[in-house]
Amino acid sequence: MPGAAFSISRSSFRSRGTLCWGELYLPQGAEKPPVIVMAHGFGAERCFGLAPFAEHFAGHGLAVFLFDYRCFGESEGEPRNMVDPFRHVQDWQSALAHVEGLAEVDGARVALWGTSFSGGHVLVTAARHPQLRAVVSQVPFTSGIAAFCHLSPGYLARAIAAGTRDMFRRTCGAGPYRVKVVGLPGEFAAMNTPDAYAGFTALIPEGSGWQNSCPAGILLQVPAYNPFLKAGRLRCPVLMIAARHDALTPERTARKTAKKIPDCRYHVFDCGHFDPYQGELRAHVLELQTEFLLEQLV
Repeated sequence: MPGAAFSISRSSFRSRGTLCWGELYLPQGAEKPPVIVMAHGFGAERCFGLAPFAEHFAGHGLAVFLFDYRCFGESEGEPRNMVDPFRHVQDWQSALAHVEGLAEVDGARVALWGTSFSGGHVLVTAARHPQLRAVVSQVPFTSGIAAFCHLSPGYLARAIAAGTRDMFRRTCGAGPYRVKVVGLPGEFAAMNTPDAYAGFTALIPEGSGWQNSCPAGILLQVPAYNPFLKAGRLRCPVLMIAARHDALTPERTARKTAKKIPDCRYHVFDCGHFDPYQGELRAHVLELQTEFLLEQLV
C-alpha cells in the first residue's frame, strides 16, 4: 500500500536504567503490523535524515520504531554525545525488547535497520537474537581494526593521547575530554574524511541544538569493535548496501563481512558514504530495502 497514511507517536524504554526516547510510526488501518527498529550511526541523533526512511516504510504498511541512544537527542544520560558501540548494542537490545512487547505491533515479526556505525550494531544484535526476521545494514561499519589500519601515524598518536586523557579524567570524576565528531580534512576529529563534514552536517535539521563534540574515549574503543566477527552467527536474511567510494567504512570490509553471513544480499553503489541518505540514490536504496523488508516481514 504505497503512500498509505500513518501516525507518529512518542514511545520510551529504559536501557540499563536510563530513559531512552523514540518515535513509533504506525500505518493506519493495519492490525498489528510487522515492525522495523531503527537508530542512527556515529554521533548522530534520530532526526538526522532518517525520517524519510521511516516514513517510506510506514507508507508501505510497516511499523517503525526509531530511537535515540542513551546520551543522545531526547534520551537521558551523561556525558552527552557519548559514542560507545558496546553501550549502543545494549540500547539496541533494550529497544528490541520494548518493541517486542508493544501491543500495537506484531512482536514476532521484527527487523533491524542500521546505517554506518549502527550498520554494524544491527549485525551484532541480530547474531544474539535468532528470532529476528531480517536485517538491513547500510554503508556499515564492520571492522575497527581495518578502520585504524588506514589512519596516519600522526592521527593515531593524537587519538591515543586524546582518548587516554578522556579516560583518565572520567576515572578521576572530572568531566570528559571532548573532540569533534566531524571535521574538515586536516582538522582533528573522529571523522575528517574529505566528504565527512559536508555529508554529516547536511543531515542536521535546522534549529538543532546538537553539539559537534563527543568524549574522546571512543577513539580507544574503535579497534576493539569488530562486528564482522559475528557475521557467521546470523540466522536471518540480511540486505547490505555498500558504497564503492566509502572513505569512512571501506567497501572491501563490508564485502568480506557479507561473504561470512549465511544469507546476505549485497549491493554496492558507485557513490560515497553519505550519498544514500539523499536524492535519487536514496530513492533507489529505499526501493531495494522496502522490497526486501516486505518480502521478509509480510
